[in-house]
Amino acid sequence: QVQLVESGGGLVQAGGSLRLSCAASGSIYSINRMGWYRQAPGKQRELVAFITSGGSTNYADSVKGRFTISRGDAKNTVYLQMNSLSPEDTAVYYCNAEIWPVARPPDDYWGQGTQVTVSS
Repeated sequence: QVQLVESGGGLVQAGGSLRLSCAASGSIYSINRMGWYRQAPGKQRELVAFITSGGSTNYADSVKGRFTISRGDAKNTVYLQMNSLSPEDTAVYYCNAEIWPVARPPDDYWGQGTQVTVSS
């Protein structure tokens, strides 16, 4: 069973930093794109950033210059370094990955979400 497990959320003051981590586990043949989405109360889930297996990255305009996405050496982990956080960044952050499991077709997988709260 393929799963994504996130960690690193929490409460931080405005201007502070947090680092989110997400690890994929299970019978995995390959992982293509990995990324982060977020959902604030009363709002739709939105893309924050993603990184491809080749290392190409894409960021939402609202986080450019403040957030950095990266993948671990083992390529089954993804990180989101968040700097200069503002209350507008408060949301549940979800890890997402396009994974090709062993003996199964590729599919999108989601983590359980981790809460990030930024106080003013």
